[in-house]
Amino acid sequence: MKLQLDDVALFARIAELGTLSAAARERNAPVSQISRSLSRLESACGAQLIHRNTHGLSLTEEGQAMLTYGRRVLDATAELSSEFGGRISGPSGWVRVSVSLVIAETVIAPSLDGLYRRYPNLRIELCADDRLVGMARDGIDIAVRTGELASETLVARRIGGFGRTVVASPAYLKRFGTPRKVTELDQHRLIGYTANPEMNHWPLRNSGIEAAYRVRAYTSCDNMALILTLAREGVGVGRLMDLLAAPLIRSGELVPLLQDEIDSQYVPIHALMLQERHRLPKIRACIDYWAQWLGRVQATSVAVSKTSTDGAPHRIANAPSKSAKVNRHHR
Repeated sequence: MKLQLDDVALFARIAELGTLSAAARERNAPVSQISRSLSRLESACGAQLIHRNTHGLSLTEEGQAMLTYGRRVLDATAELSSEFGGRISGPSGWVRVSVSLVIAETVIAPSLDGLYRRYPNLRIELCADDRLVGMARDGIDIAVRTGELASETLVARRIGGFGRTVVASPAYLKRFGTPRKVTELDQHRLIGYTANPEMNHWPLRNSGIEAAYRVRAYTSCDNMALILTLAREGVGVGRLMDLLAAPLIRSGELVPLLQDEIDSQYVPIHALMLQERHRLPKIRACIDYWAQWLGRVQATSVAVSKTSTDGAPHRIANAPSKSAKVNRHHR
């Protein structure tokens, strides 16, 4: 059996994308060219690999076997190429990263200049949104996600973390007063988060695991970066990740509130990878760099260490780095 590697790669993308036309658009090629590649591969295999019908495409039993073995060949080829290329010129090539907008703005974007200085042959494509992704289907090399992860289909590495702080602007506090107790929040204009309602339960310190203040929002939105803007503009009291709030607390544009009563609730940041790709040098280089970069931020940032209302810092313990297997989809 004589197979062309590019035909195998194209077949894998057809299977992942679900249509010939989608694969053609991705390659900027006519559909007829994609169809010829598929026919060539089927001829080499001596079997039909895909059923075509009015509802789209589906793999035959032989097609499923080809996809399984083809991916192994493609991944081994990519790893071999990257390994030998990396020994000569360092990690190189495109790395496609799926990341929420807020992490893209606070973690990835500020770190890229340093990453490129260290590895000038790397190229990063950012897919910055909060949607759930299928990493194989969407061609994602690394998905950066926050929160606890559990399950078995992806490899995860913890690269950092953050706490959360309740904040308001000086202008808001001048107008409405500064809450000194959690119960006083009932009289304030709170900013709610609709993308994850659980984040509207602000956990209380020293009050039991389940104890939390339940936010009754005056203003709501589904984007954490927008909550920062609303708080900074004096719209209300919000709860932000420290990586977002840190610069504005240092500059005096935001004031931390109720740190002795509302728990900072450490949240880990993980890099997720497909099992067959996590050893590629270009992927390892990115993840190692981001872990180091976040470590420096956490070690030196006054806000990440949570400045209290009396000016004394309360350190957030950095969770240890670890690897795990995780669910296919995470935010």
